[in-house]
Amino acid sequence: MADYEALKTRVQELAERVWDVPAIEARFKKLAAEGIPRKTLDRNEILANKQEILDRVQRRAEEYNFLGRNCPKGTALSVMEELGLGNMEIIKALSPFPGFGGTGWMCGGVTGGLIALGLYFGSDDMLDHEHNGATIMAARKFMPRFEEELGSVLCPKIQEDVIFGRYMDPAASEENMEAFAKAKGFEKCGLVPGIGARLATEIIIESLE
Repeated sequence: MADYEALKTRVQELAERVWDVPAIEARFKKLAAEGIPRKTLDRNEILANKQEILDRVQRRAEEYNFLGRNCPKGTALSVMEELGLGNMEIIKALSPFPGFGGTGWMCGGVTGGLIALGLYFGSDDMLDHEHNGATIMAARKFMPRFEEELGSVLCPKIQEDVIFGRYMDPAASEENMEAFAKAKGFEKCGLVPGIGARLATEIIIESLE
């Protein structure tokens, strides 16, 4: 069950955070220019540093969301960077996914997290049903954990119950977007990609245990 008081405390911390924008921008620009570095994952090293990795992925998802104003991009990019997955074309493709195309349906922390899981567990071969099935099993772990953590997988419900006390629907109009920004929405909504990225990475690490 979601701990709403703890979540709201975290939201307020994000609203008050002093963001190191030059450092975040520099890291992002390096990824944009050079691509996501490939990594050879060391199982023992990952397991030994699990908490540090989870904390870093969560923090960077929050930062990329703040910088890019896009929750699925922030969620996916932090996991992809940490584990050496995919490329920046995938991040571009996630552009319309906040609030599931701005419709107020699936949260971007969910869609970005699922993309990261697909990159890790999936296969380039469409006929590789074993790996396709592995992505579904990972998703079936991810979805209920996300819902348990935040109380919902839907953007409006999370905004209402956790972040703002109401659904601000920033994509509905220019006025709504201005109100969202004034309410520190880009800061506060970092909560969701942080949690989505952490949960996706946690499931990946569990597969190594």
